[in-house]
Amino acid sequence: MPLLIIIPHNYNPSSSSPRSTVLAKYISRNTINTLRVLSFRFYAKNTNKVVSIIRAMSTILHLNGIDNGSDNKNAGDCDRLLSPAAMAQQIPLSLKAEKTVRAAREACANVISGIDDRLIVVVGPCSIHDPEQALVYARKLKACLSLFPDLVILMRSYFEKPRTTVGWKGLINDPELNGTFQIQNGLFTARKLLKDLTDLGLPLAIELLDTFSPQYLSDFISWGAIGARTTESQPHREIASKNLHSVGFKNGTDGSISVAIDAMKSASSPHSFIGMNRDGVASIVRTEGNPSVHVVLRGGAKGPNYSEAHVAESIKSIYKQLPDKHPSIMIDCSHGNSEKDHRNQPKVVHSICEQLKAGNPFISGVMIESNINEGRQDLPSKGPVGLKYGVSITDACINFETTLTVLEKLQEAVVQRRKLVEGLSEDTKFLVASNLLSVHFE
Repeated sequence: MPLLIIIPHNYNPSSSSPRSTVLAKYISRNTINTLRVLSFRFYAKNTNKVVSIIRAMSTILHLNGIDNGSDNKNAGDCDRLLSPAAMAQQIPLSLKAEKTVRAAREACANVISGIDDRLIVVVGPCSIHDPEQALVYARKLKACLSLFPDLVILMRSYFEKPRTTVGWKGLINDPELNGTFQIQNGLFTARKLLKDLTDLGLPLAIELLDTFSPQYLSDFISWGAIGARTTESQPHREIASKNLHSVGFKNGTDGSISVAIDAMKSASSPHSFIGMNRDGVASIVRTEGNPSVHVVLRGGAKGPNYSEAHVAESIKSIYKQLPDKHPSIMIDCSHGNSEKDHRNQPKVVHSICEQLKAGNPFISGVMIESNINEGRQDLPSKGPVGLKYGVSITDACINFETTLTVLEKLQEAVVQRRKLVEGLSEDTKFLVASNLLSVHFE
């Protein structure tokens, strides 16, 4: 229903007078987003009285379910976000960062397609809650990259966290860690950090948790994951088909790989769907399909799935359904594969190394949750005050010293795999791999 808003006759939104400023702020923050405004013109001398009237009307209408121009009584205020293009203009991609991103994207695509025999390693915090600590971790990691020439190392830069029920949803959603949900500030903070990290020359990986925030960050990203809870989601498959970087689909929470293979099929195909363009406008989006997609084994309700037998079965399933695709497998050393105990991650890495040394050419990457210090901690109800330095507030991580140890083992294993198959023809390599894995392709 139409609503008559009353304001002083001398109200001027552009005025700097105290009365006009107070009322302009109140209307812009609390009324225009929640009420249907028909007209306003009324003689009044006391701005406070007018604000009180508007507040009362706003409360009454909210209780009656009149919000945001709809009859949805559960909807609150809607605040506009800056567009992806406008934010990119304020925090641009530098030339050095662009070179870092492009080189890592190409390397990842070549590894996933089987052209490059190196190993992708996505390593870093489960989630970033402190940009300064993330930069400390990044500098430590960057200083070590030259020690591992046969690993394509990307820093895990996750700003959004899927929750089984409720909880802190990540730095974008709640950058202050106090329930104030300053999402626009969160996007700025995330983009600024990605710029700082790529300016160091460090390539980055991210999780595509929703379909909007990647629009603000994707130009900094070289590899992306779609998690177990969203692998079946059509919008996420459509977004993946649009990405210029490689995308890994995790198996379902039940451990099933079929949903990830279906996601590969979908994301590698063209799509047309409703989305958002760089100017933040609802648009019809058309994609050509992303050829660089693969499966990520992360374990599930039935237990880990990183063993040689699990990997072999996964390769067989991919090959049968997508015979023209290199059956590339990445293994997540955390989550279900670590049985939610970060101390088991080195054990998973050991198994992967043994498979690499045996000549398995289809293991293309690993994911490792790592931080400055090991373990995890809960976020206090009062916010970040009192948090331990360099310790995750989501999933538990191994510390940086342990991280270096597992990277050394992976580097050694990749070198041994290369020596094993050196000089063999492509057909012979495939036969050797098939025999090693006891996979019989029909």
